[in-house]
Amino acid sequence: MLGNNGLKLITIIGLLVVGSTTSGCKPPPPPPPEQGPPEVAVVTVSPERVVLTTELPGRTSAYLVAEVRPQVSGIIQDRRFEEGQDVNAGDILYQIDPARYQATYDRAVAALAIAEANLPAIRSRVERYKSALATRAVSEQDYDDATAALKQAEATLDARKAEVESARIDLSYTPITAPISGRIGKSNVTVGTLVTAYQPVALATIQPLDPIYVDVPQSTTNLLRLKQTLENGSVQGDASGQQQVRLLLEDGTPYPLKGTLQFRDVTVDPTTGCVTLRMVFPNPEYTLLPGMFVRAVVEEGVNEQAILIPQQGVSRDPKGNPVALIVDAEGKVGQRMLMVDRAIGDQWLVTVGLAPGDRVVVEGMQRVRPGDSVKVVAFDAGRKGDSEAVKTVEPARDGGA
Repeated sequence: MLGNNGLKLITIIGLLVVGSTTSGCKPPPPPPPEQGPPEVAVVTVSPERVVLTTELPGRTSAYLVAEVRPQVSGIIQDRRFEEGQDVNAGDILYQIDPARYQATYDRAVAALAIAEANLPAIRSRVERYKSALATRAVSEQDYDDATAALKQAEATLDARKAEVESARIDLSYTPITAPISGRIGKSNVTVGTLVTAYQPVALATIQPLDPIYVDVPQSTTNLLRLKQTLENGSVQGDASGQQQVRLLLEDGTPYPLKGTLQFRDVTVDPTTGCVTLRMVFPNPEYTLLPGMFVRAVVEEGVNEQAILIPQQGVSRDPKGNPVALIVDAEGKVGQRMLMVDRAIGDQWLVTVGLAPGDRVVVEGMQRVRPGDSVKVVAFDAGRKGDSEAVKTVEPARDGGA
């Protein structure tokens, strides 16, 4: 007979056999559900009206610059302006000690008076000799000598008049006046300074600040590209012929007033390959000062049929060429080679490769390849938390995007 221990052992063995038999008969898990085609978000290409602009760095410069220099030498006797104030053309800025020039003028006037006093007597003598020559009362030599003396006296009179005028001009230069109207800067001399005529160092500088110039460089490559687009009609120029320009200040603040493109320089800088564009801006509040760094936004023209797509919808092939994935009418993915002109906000301006109605993949590009069938959904630019989502922008309407 089996003891209690034997019965327990038989019972445990039976339970193990039953458990192993039960587990071996467990049915396999069901297969995973079949996945449908991958989902991609697309934008449908539609032409838009876009004002094309170019942003160029530049600096402001004064509309006119007048460096005030003395035209005669002497000691500065007085300064008659406040530094930094506006002056008008003809205002006296400095006074040079006029004593020496006044004396020179007085001496020239006296010499002129002497020449004028001598002339009538010599002229009368010539008239008498002329009458006496007819009766042979004087010789022809005497008459010739008197005529020569008259001509010499007349020439001396003209020379004295010129000396008076020269002395008067020098005297008139002792008050140094403003040649133009504008804002005057700091004075480089003080009262008591000896200045010389036409010295290299200016006494002060006058600059009108309204209007003001903005000079920016533009590469010849961009210049030729703009010319071609205007010629082939893809971009329409301003009917008035004057290109409008906006301005961004150093801190990025838009300048409130618009300017106009005045001219393009006719010479290319060989060191940079750029030409200089000169714009004119009104500056009634004197916000712009000469020498400031600014960025000019130049309106090149209007593209009435521009194609813009989000930048995230454009990738690069191994050669660096821009490409995009599109979805055809059958829901299959294809690849297009593109040519892009420029970035406008967060979009690319596409010139070649897309047509109105094309559906461009902008989300889910990593999950599909050309030839794959996909499920298309509309692109939602306002989605947050998606690493591929971008923010679309409105087309440029007032000189920019």
